[in-house]
Amino acid sequence: MLRRILTASICAGGVLLSGAVFAETPAAAPDCAAQASEKKLHGAALNSFMKKCERDAAIASCDAAAADKKLAGAAKTSFTKKCIKDAVTKPSAQ
Repeated sequence: MLRRILTASICAGGVLLSGAVFAETPAAAPDCAAQASEKKLHGAALNSFMKKCERDAAIASCDAAAADKKLAGAAKTSFTKKCIKDAVTKPSAQ
């Protein structure tokens, strides 16, 4: 019973925090676009660069969020993995 309550509260906290982290990630997109235009990338190279750049920005943001929460070990790994997944995944319908 306690395990279910703990799991539910962690999931609820993750949902609330993922919105805050997702809101931070698009700020890096203009920097990525500027870097791509400086490098004059097009086609597959542009897509690859943008994907990596956005993921790197999400990783930095999520690592900072985990550090702010003072997470360590498995909790940090789990939080960071979900945070990155949520930040990189674009919503399909709004």
